[in-house]
Amino acid sequence: MRGHTGETPYSCSVCGKSFGQKRDLSRHGRVHTGEKPFNCSVCGKDFADKEYMKIHMRNHTGEKHFSCSVCGQIFLYKSDMQKHMRVHTGETPYSCSVCGKSFGDKQHLRRHDRVHTGEKPFNCSVCGKSFGYNEDVKIHMRIHTGEKPFSCSICGKVFQHTGNLKKHARVHTGEKPYSCLVCGERFNEKGNLNKHTRLHIGETVQFPCFGEKI
Repeated sequence: MRGHTGETPYSCSVCGKSFGQKRDLSRHGRVHTGEKPFNCSVCGKDFADKEYMKIHMRNHTGEKHFSCSVCGQIFLYKSDMQKHMRVHTGETPYSCSVCGKSFGDKQHLRRHDRVHTGEKPFNCSVCGKSFGYNEDVKIHMRIHTGEKPFSCSICGKVFQHTGNLKKHARVHTGEKPYSCLVCGERFNEKGNLNKHTRLHIGETVQFPCFGEKI
């Protein structure tokens, strides 16, 4: 009946938090004692709560309880399924207090915050250079290790960054995505376009798109 009345006669002697059931108080007490009496029979990890151990066991069994009603993708945890649903709904409940940009995941908002704070919590273990994101450290480490994980499927040339591989691929495809607004000549790299544009400096020419002069 206490669930209906709101009565909470069992209080924690450490922090004063009160509970309606004695078993809930016992479970809460482990927060303070650090006791973890429930043990995973597969990996040995300990848990303070039996329900958390049951959820953890899904990592070993592959059991997935929660499925997306839109695309059918299944998840181990309800919270992961709820996050995924935002892909379909477009919901972005987490907003940046500085610029107002919104995100569907709280972690993405925290990452974004570093744009404003300048925080760089990840450091290179070799040279000490700091980065805002862990994946940037991993990319940077290739400078020290010499790792080049991206290879051209045509000639086999390898690259440290996927962007460099994409640029290189234009050698084979002949693609020239950058065009001069003055004369229309096309280039496979933006840097080459910038160099070319300087040739027009000093000329009085009409831009075909904007009607401006340089």
